[in-house]
Amino acid sequence: MLEIASLVERVRKGGVDEVILALSATMEGETTSYYIYRRLADTGVKITQLARGVAVGNEIEYIDEVTLGRSLAGRTIFSDNEF
Repeated sequence: MLEIASLVERVRKGGVDEVILALSATMEGETTSYYIYRRLADTGVKITQLARGVAVGNEIEYIDEVTLGRSLAGRTIFSDNEF
C-alpha cells in the first residue's frame, strides 16, 4: 500500500534531509518514483534513488539494453578503494 500523501506531509513538516527512493525497476516503480519526485520537487529535500544496473556475477551478454544503459549512466571511477 502506497502512502505517498503521508510521505509528502512528513517531508513538508520539516526535519527530513533526504528521501531515498527504493522502488522496483519496473515501469510501475519508475512511474511511482517520478511521481514522488514531482510531489517533493519544491521542498528543497535531497531526493535520491538506489543505484541500478548490472548485478555482480551477471554475464554481460544476458543483460537487457535498459539495464546496460543505466549501468553506463551510473558508472563510477575505478580506484583502489574498490578492493
